[in-house]
Amino acid sequence: MTGPPPVRSVQGTTRLYAVLGDPVAQVQAPALMNPVLAELNIDAVVVPVHARPEHLEDIVRGLKRVENLDGMFVTVPHKAAVRRLADRCGTTVDIVGSANVLRREADGGWLAENFDGSGFVAGLAGAGHEPRGSRVALVGTGGAGSAIAAALLAAGVDRLLVYDTDTAKLTALAARLKAHWPGRVHALSGPHLPDVDIAVNATPLGLRADDPLPFEPASLPSGSLVADIVMKPRETRLLREAAARGHRIHHGIHMLEGQLNSYRAFFDLR
Repeated sequence: MTGPPPVRSVQGTTRLYAVLGDPVAQVQAPALMNPVLAELNIDAVVVPVHARPEHLEDIVRGLKRVENLDGMFVTVPHKAAVRRLADRCGTTVDIVGSANVLRREADGGWLAENFDGSGFVAGLAGAGHEPRGSRVALVGTGGAGSAIAAALLAAGVDRLLVYDTDTAKLTALAARLKAHWPGRVHALSGPHLPDVDIAVNATPLGLRADDPLPFEPASLPSGSLVADIVMKPRETRLLREAAARGHRIHHGIHMLEGQLNSYRAFFDLR
């Protein structure tokens, strides 16, 4: 029986990548990226860093000064806040207002980009769920949700309905999206999803067993797809209840798997 390639041993020459989050126990980037680095024979390692929001700026500024640190992956709840700590931002970051990765540039500056959306769409397509022409409802307009919303529109969804309990955040995102994709974006007043083909949970609800549902799968039409971006646990309460009602489900890990090629290109890992 063969398993994944072993992770290289850490030594004085090893390059570092940090994963910033709060909490951080659920992050999957080290488990996916470290075997890739080992297989490519790259002397580097991805490590989780537990960064509380009140310490984020100090942690990022400190990590920037670590000479053998080449990049940072960013997860809940820092994707919006980390944008202002970058020296330059990619086009996607400017549109969605959040970043999920930072790269040290040759001149010492730091570039922020966001692959959550493209990764989510790639994960959907890879699982046989082509979003083009579909009606999609997305709950959660934070860092990941904003990126997913833009990527779904770029992928050709016919109609995108968005909702967030933070009405200011919801209104701001809807306005940015409408400027690029007029007539296809609609803000909802509550998590009561109308007739849609795909319903997406882009909130952190589901990380804990006692979390409430982000929306009720019982209200969705038969045959709709319910997608979650929470990666751990793999089977969130939302996905379990959706499956029990006969809906198709799509797991959160697909979003990260869909980003692997983007990460390799962004960090020039070959």
